[in-house]
Amino acid sequence: MRLGLALGYWGRSPSADHVPLAQEAERLGYHSVWTAESWGSDAFTPLTWIAAQTSRIKLGTAVAQMAARSPTTTAMHALTLDHLSGGRMMLGLGLSGPQVVEGWYGRPFPKSPLTATREYVDVVRQVLRREAPVELDGRFHSHPYRGPDGTGLGKPLKSITHPLRAELPVLLGAEGPKNIAQTTRIADGWLPLYWSPTRPQAYEASLADLRDGFLVAPMARAHVCDDLTEGLLPVKAMLGFYIGGMGHAARNFHADLMARMGFEEEARRVQELFLAGRREEAVLAVPDAFADEISLVGPRERIAERLELWRKGPVTDLLVLSSDPHTLRVLAELNS
Repeated sequence: MRLGLALGYWGRSPSADHVPLAQEAERLGYHSVWTAESWGSDAFTPLTWIAAQTSRIKLGTAVAQMAARSPTTTAMHALTLDHLSGGRMMLGLGLSGPQVVEGWYGRPFPKSPLTATREYVDVVRQVLRREAPVELDGRFHSHPYRGPDGTGLGKPLKSITHPLRAELPVLLGAEGPKNIAQTTRIADGWLPLYWSPTRPQAYEASLADLRDGFLVAPMARAHVCDDLTEGLLPVKAMLGFYIGGMGHAARNFHADLMARMGFEEEARRVQELFLAGRREEAVLAVPDAFADEISLVGPRERIAERLELWRKGPVTDLLVLSSDPHTLRVLAELNS
């Protein structure tokens, strides 16, 4: 199991520690570093900045949102950064949810998410392989565009720039069982939002047909500390925000996922409190047991024991979410 560093997205302002953390991760032998985006900083620009100040570590987006760019635009970003970094790019994509797609990007959330995802990946693959001009008579992504409001003058085009690698890895952030199963068929890897090494049954059916070389790269917040309760608070704060605020009361993919993992009643309570404006209560209502399962928190000895559980399953890459160099160093030592 390889280690990756997950930096996430910026908060109110740029994070001054991202480059030093990426450089430290590279020095420690981490395989990859990953950036993200929500509705603020984008995923590709910080990753390019990191690429310019590192030399070996792989560079991934976890995730770049599909609604933010047409698939050809995303492919342009990926092939450009792959060239500039000497072949280090890994493209992680996610569909996001209706709240973000419609509220931030101002476009409709696809009524058939699986079809939209499949078409998006198809177009990205065509650009990167550069075998022929891009053509797809898609429901959501048509190339050339042939809609009733078009001119009819569009023609199939092939990238001017020759991609460095036709098989640049494409990973998908997927949560629903059908979406995960499709991911194993059309992508090179899967980026789980929450992974519990003690509940393999939560994903067992969706991962039934894993092929050799397929990447399973969950993100886990990590912190070496003596006080487990205090160490879990940032995990619970993240869960409270995602389960309570990242979606609508009637449609929240993160709350649904927590429910499928055995915490349905607790997920609905967190959502109810958050949407009522009682955010601190929502965070405290996140069960310590769930926060603990999906993270690596506590003294070094405890993390060492729990790390063994992560190694036993299908996880190929553990993406460590931590801004603490000591924690990064401990995990590198324990995983060596």
